[in-house]
Amino acid sequence: MRLVVTENITLDGVVDLSDTWFRPAGAGGAHDVELEAELRRQDETCDAMLLGRRTFEDFRAYWPRQLDDTTGITAQLNRVTKYVVSSTMDDPGWANSVVLRGPLAGDVSRLRAAPGADVVVTGSVSVVRELVGSGVVDEYRLVVHPAIAGHGRRLFDGSGALGLDLTESRRFASGVLLLRYVPA
Repeated sequence: MRLVVTENITLDGVVDLSDTWFRPAGAGGAHDVELEAELRRQDETCDAMLLGRRTFEDFRAYWPRQLDDTTGITAQLNRVTKYVVSSTMDDPGWANSVVLRGPLAGDVSRLRAAPGADVVVTGSVSVVRELVGSGVVDEYRLVVHPAIAGHGRRLFDGSGALGLDLTESRRFASGVLLLRYVPA
């Protein structure tokens, strides 16, 4: 398996979705069919997700209850194995969920050694920062939104220097960019 970090991010590096810059349908609320298709394509290459406890709890509180979801996100999240990083959680309370107690680098190394498609990390900024520092990330997919947040949690704060090679850049009608990188 490969470990892929996929993050929605602003031009100034903010990944904190608590502000108004994130518009899932595209900039200005415009429906971006190509972007949506690319995100679905990426979902098809994913066998598992790795999530921090807070992100997992946010997902668990919302997605399983979306019975009329036509986007396919609910079905995909229910299908894949969800690995949640937590030292306190006993019962994840969501089908196909496994608690990882750490150390994280060792858990992720074992996941990467197993057969299968991608393990995707999304959100979970603290987990991503630890993974970056451990050198176990195989690919970064940054979905860059045309916005400056000005404040909020940044993806690479405190992660140290990291050389990356750009493997793909794609602009969508909404002004969103997909930038794919691998470690140099």
